[in-house]
Amino acid sequence: MSRPVIRVNRRGPSRTHHRPRLWTWPVIVGLVCTLVWTAWSPPAGAGPSDTGLKGAIDEILADPRLSGGSASVVVADAATGRRLYQRDGADRQMPASNAKLATSAAAMALLGPDYRFRTDVLSPGRRHGSTLHGDLYLRGGGDPTALAEDYDRLAADLAATGVRRVTGRLIADDTRFDAQRLGRSWAADDESAYYSAQISPLTLAPDRDYDSGTVIVEALPGDAPGDKPRVKITPTTDYVRLDIRGRTVPAGQSDTLGIERQHGSHTIAVSGDIPVGAGATKEWIALWEPTGYAAAVFADALAAHGVRIAGSPRLGRPTPPGAAVLASHSSMPLKELMHPFMKLSNNMHAETLVKTIGYETSGRGDWRTGLAAIEGYLKQEGVSTSVLRQVDGSGLSRMNLFPAEQLAALLLAVRDAPWYDAWHASLPVACHPDRAVGGTLRSRMCSTPAALNARAKTGSLTGASALSGYVTDAGGRELVYSVVLNDYLASSVKSIEDAIVITLASSRTGEGEITAVPPPGKATGALTGDLECSWQKPKLC
Repeated sequence: MSRPVIRVNRRGPSRTHHRPRLWTWPVIVGLVCTLVWTAWSPPAGAGPSDTGLKGAIDEILADPRLSGGSASVVVADAATGRRLYQRDGADRQMPASNAKLATSAAAMALLGPDYRFRTDVLSPGRRHGSTLHGDLYLRGGGDPTALAEDYDRLAADLAATGVRRVTGRLIADDTRFDAQRLGRSWAADDESAYYSAQISPLTLAPDRDYDSGTVIVEALPGDAPGDKPRVKITPTTDYVRLDIRGRTVPAGQSDTLGIERQHGSHTIAVSGDIPVGAGATKEWIALWEPTGYAAAVFADALAAHGVRIAGSPRLGRPTPPGAAVLASHSSMPLKELMHPFMKLSNNMHAETLVKTIGYETSGRGDWRTGLAAIEGYLKQEGVSTSVLRQVDGSGLSRMNLFPAEQLAALLLAVRDAPWYDAWHASLPVACHPDRAVGGTLRSRMCSTPAALNARAKTGSLTGASALSGYVTDAGGRELVYSVVLNDYLASSVKSIEDAIVITLASSRTGEGEITAVPPPGKATGALTGDLECSWQKPKLC
């Protein structure tokens, strides 16, 4: 069939029809072939090209533990961005704690690596000698790393000014954040779990793992059968009420002692049996209202330093404008806070950062505002936010959905950020013996080429596991990888993730054949696949 040809003359275009000349067919055929090749070829930097690598990773992903499950996997050259392997990279998966990659990067970009949280003691009242007339305000700025010793230091600083009596009340100002304490669709049965603690800008951590909003409860057997267990709380506080129902039983009997906070209360129940001579049962327990917890610890510190104040603390009232700052505490800078946050996969840090981002960028310390700011940052970095869903900062919600491709895109994009080195250093390091460095990868991939090489963020929920980060291959090439596995029934698939990363660390550019590292039946170093190993205290990763 002839095709129209437009001829241009002085009077304008006119259409005539003719049969194409035979000598033009090779040109047409060549053009068609070019168009077809262009349509079917992957764009530059986007398609898998290492056939050896493809076969090796495909073999690992054929593990029967993933039967009926799903896998989204992407491997890229860190320097060029070229995708070396993809398996359903665009599929949306529950990322678990891999959501912290987005939260942490956004926090470094939007708050800055030197950002610090402040906790202030203020009063609008007047001093007359050693008496402060008016209320005393404890204003929380969101510090998730505040310890009892920090509140003690605030009380000591106030006492050092000569104040010995306050005529008003102690007011706990937690108004920087909204009143929503728990994240969207968090599991109800995790209410007293320390990795699912309530979020407040005025809170307290019991130790230097900085699990804010929690206490440590330690129970030891009594001296003789029939005695109640001896129970210790850290930090010491009357804010918590103990209901000790447990009993000491003869040596050799089963240890069934359990510790759990009762729903909607400050009461922690200690129940079950503990044999004579048994070791301590130790639990980190999330409290019902962290603002009241921090205020109670501070009130005790005031009394210990000789500052008298009437009545019990009042919660949730804003500090009046113009109130004078009497004492102040600043947290470590964000670039240092990143280490306990990312190494130990601290959920409360993540959610605090989301609300702080909202407050600092838009004046509203809530999840919606903070997540909107994080989404805006991700877009700037080239992440396709239209194909993912983030409803919290930690990944604890099962509503979060991320494709491995977008996690890999973020890992590639941040490499030129001015804060990248500090952020990169916060990622757990495979098989590093120091818990503060190895974190949730401390006992994984040991005695392999990935040991002390791979850095990655781990992620674990029931039926969801993820590992995304960086590793250097045998030829010195840095690779980015994201492995997100969902919907499996096995107790753990961590060793499948490890096998992929070990295979990457063992590979070399241009190798035709790459031997897949067979994953063992159980994940190396994993305590259980349902939770991050750092969430299974007192056991260590």
